[in-house]
Amino acid sequence: MALDRRLLEILACPDDKGPLYYFEADNFLFCPACRRRYEVADDIPVMLIPEATVLSAAEADVVLARARAEGLQPTFADTPGGTPEPPSTPGGTPAPTE
Repeated sequence: MALDRRLLEILACPDDKGPLYYFEADNFLFCPACRRRYEVADDIPVMLIPEATVLSAAEADVVLARARAEGLQPTFADTPGGTPEPPSTPGGTPAPTE
């Protein structure tokens, strides 16, 4: 049984609060930002940082390439393209970055 779509829409990495990729067939969630792999046991995501597996950069690249090849979408995105928009000032212009 797959994770509920509504849960996936709000599920975030507990470490960096970023989006995850859900690999339903292999029962895991993957955070590309911190390279953590969170297992899904009995249809329950195990979102405990100490129980996650941190993948090497090469392993993470393979998993991310697989997500793209399979057309997987992240659990949520700040914008339709998945790239966060820079914060803006009240006038609508981008805020200066530091």
